[in-house]
Amino acid sequence: MIDHGLTDRTGRRVTLRGVDDANWRAVADIAPLDSQRDHAPALAARYLLLSLREDTWRSLAVYGDETVTGHVMWARDDDGSYWIGGVLVDGPEQGRGTGRAAVRTLAGWLAQQEGCEVLRLSYGTGNTAAGELYASLGFRPTGEEEDGEVVVELAASAVR
Repeated sequence: MIDHGLTDRTGRRVTLRGVDDANWRAVADIAPLDSQRDHAPALAARYLLLSLREDTWRSLAVYGDETVTGHVMWARDDDGSYWIGGVLVDGPEQGRGTGRAAVRTLAGWLAQQEGCEVLRLSYGTGNTAAGELYASLGFRPTGEEEDGEVVVELAASAVR
């Protein structure tokens, strides 16, 4: 379990846990709001499959206390940078600060990993809510794009 003592706005402790036999179905069923379908898959199951079928990404369940509330994944790139991806909070859970706490928790954990100097992530150019969230957490545009998405980064030293 990855726990940095952060809570959502309702006071639930937000932690990240491995996806396992006990929680994989709840994680797979995580679904964004209908209005977010231009920027996110219909279900987190897509991200779980990426983690299972490719050696790049590692999925984590996002918990609010003891309830699965979302999904996030991470990877280490060949250049040594660490990436955050697949951030998806269940529609009914949104607006409580769960996504913010999950990204902060994962960023804090990744920044402590050996050789971590920079954290990166990408989001769709039309996803202004994601852009605002990541900017508020200190991520800055690199000027690059990845699969048509804006790439932003944060120095690991700024997280520690």
